[in-house]
Amino acid sequence: MITLFHCMSARSFRPLWTLEELGLPYELRMLPFPPRLHAREYLSVNPLGTVPALLDGEVAMTESAAMCQYLCSKDGPTHLSVQPGEPEYGAFLNWLHFGEATLTFPQTLVLRYGRFEPAERRLPQAEEDYRRWFLARLKGLVPVLSHSDYLCADRLTAADISVGYALMLADYLQLAEQFPPAVQAYWARLQRGSGYQRALAAQLHAARKQGVSETPAPLTLPA
Repeated sequence: MITLFHCMSARSFRPLWTLEELGLPYELRMLPFPPRLHAREYLSVNPLGTVPALLDGEVAMTESAAMCQYLCSKDGPTHLSVQPGEPEYGAFLNWLHFGEATLTFPQTLVLRYGRFEPAERRLPQAEEDYRRWFLARLKGLVPVLSHSDYLCADRLTAADISVGYALMLADYLQLAEQFPPAVQAYWARLQRGSGYQRALAAQLHAARKQGVSETPAPLTLPA
């Protein structure tokens, strides 16, 4: 049984969404945010105290995009992966990592310097700079999404899940109205997907059952 450690709508939503798309059995363990402060026992699972963490037998992983790739390939090819023999394999890998390295990274700095730091340590200029950085990077999606519903292979793949989470986070940060039109349409399309909807429902159900706050992690102020 796969075990996924998750905070509401944190990066761990990527593997959760992937699990739901693939229909794989899993156990979802909800944690208060940030777990390094409010769930110290979790440090025995991930010494960094960050989510996600995924356990699958002897396999232990902490990187959300890598988890998506792992889940799509561990039991053979799936519709969410693009294989080395397919023409868009390189594009698949590029977009898979673009979602985290290029799109999510600047948003973590927006959160840190605009919300998570104590008031005296916040840096409005840094927050604004990284907001602009993120929005500028969305331009890279436009050439593809202007003529395709998905990023590669004419179907939903883990690359869309990776990028889709970055857009989800930006939506929480009230940046969605500034997305280019093609990106706005893409984000709306992803949200209508049944796998995405099931992942939302799964985290909400688990949070209520396990007594964890339903507030998304990006909107939670660490104590």
